[in-house]
Amino acid sequence: MTDHSHPVPAALPSLGRVRPESKVRSYARLGKLDVYDYYLSMAVVVAVVAPPAVQALRAGQLTSAGQLAPVALTLALFLLGEVFVVMAMVALDDVTGFRDGSDARNYGPDHPRRKRLRKPLVAGTLTPREALGFAGVTAAAGAALWGAAAALAPHRPLWTLVLTGVVFAVALQYSYGLQISYRGFQEVFLAGLGAALVIAPYGLVTGSFSGFVLVQGVLFGFGPLLFGVYSNTNDVDGDREAGRLTVAAVTTPRGNAVFVGVLSAAECATAVFASATGLAPWWFVLWMAPVTVLRVRQYLIGFPPGGAEGDIMQARRRGFVVHRVATVLLIGANLLAAALHWAPNSASGGGT
Repeated sequence: MTDHSHPVPAALPSLGRVRPESKVRSYARLGKLDVYDYYLSMAVVVAVVAPPAVQALRAGQLTSAGQLAPVALTLALFLLGEVFVVMAMVALDDVTGFRDGSDARNYGPDHPRRKRLRKPLVAGTLTPREALGFAGVTAAAGAALWGAAAALAPHRPLWTLVLTGVVFAVALQYSYGLQISYRGFQEVFLAGLGAALVIAPYGLVTGSFSGFVLVQGVLFGFGPLLFGVYSNTNDVDGDREAGRLTVAAVTTPRGNAVFVGVLSAAECATAVFASATGLAPWWFVLWMAPVTVLRVRQYLIGFPPGGAEGDIMQARRRGFVVHRVATVLLIGANLLAAALHWAPNSASGGGT
């Protein structure tokens, strides 16, 4: 894969190289393996499908635990494929960010809180050719693993196969090729990817669609979205120079603050709507209330009242914590719903 739309900025060599490190470490940084938050989606899926499986075993509907092997194998392959696809996506994002100069701006000496080693191309520990090779290998591995997951899955509903294929194709075009994150779709993609990584594997192992799982996918997707928009707020100057059309880059600081606030409120509103309509248990909104409290604290750190300057990077870091807390609560909600034998209202369309 090649992309000559952005020449390497002439100013980049002045940044110099940082201390050397092993290629393995640099490739791990390129693939952002330390940012595992998307991969937590599988824990949510397991929490949905495991309780019914255990109940079926106890009821004698399954003669042995070995009958669950196709489910476990499908989820394991999907998770591994997820890791490789996301690694390819972020590697290509780094290639484009290096070529258009936005990463040099956002991780340069004027931003000491952004460690340049996290961007191996800017740091000089990897070359663009090495990064593109890494992206190609990881994309191929991700495609193979997702293909194997679909082939071995107990069910293959068409919508699940289409969704998985679309996610794969769009992820590779996130910042490379079509560069959808540069054309005003970044925020939608961040949330949509998180939701799809919950919904798609669930469909493969159950063969059905669930409104409750959709709600959980949407709430899971809010996690990456609500640390991504704080990153965009911090990176606004570099994104504007590169022509990356994030909301932070195309609106005023006040407009961006309102946008982030609306997204934070929408996360809570999703849980309210789910409980009110029967897509989720009545107690679900109360169960997820700690996330709302943490979101308010996150927002006030980044956008304090009275026009004071906020600490955007601290708010971004807080976003990772909130997402992980939300994931734990989603897991707990599934286990509690199973223990209480909760079932969605038939009128809600949320049944499995």
